[in-house]
Amino acid sequence: MSLQHTLKALADPIRREILNMLKDGRLSAGEIAGHFPVTAASISRHLSVLKDADLIRDKREGKFIYYELNASVLEEVMLWIADLKGETDHEEDDHGEQG
Repeated sequence: MSLQHTLKALADPIRREILNMLKDGRLSAGEIAGHFPVTAASISRHLSVLKDADLIRDKREGKFIYYELNASVLEEVMLWIADLKGETDHEEDDHGEQG
């Protein structure tokens, strides 16, 4: 998944709040929708965008679909941002110590 696609998915405040909710564990679409003053169809679209960006995963259990966070994509974004800020120190770790 491209970084541009991921950042676009993260741009919406409702989608960011959904991710924030999922950090504590999986939730059904109904549980997620209950937290927002928008239609269920709107939440479904937000979940679809997050899933397409690989930020969440879904699993059907009976008649319910549960969503959970896919932290690996968020870790890649954080590493990219840290690299932009010059906070990566992998070269120093490899070569910074004299012996």
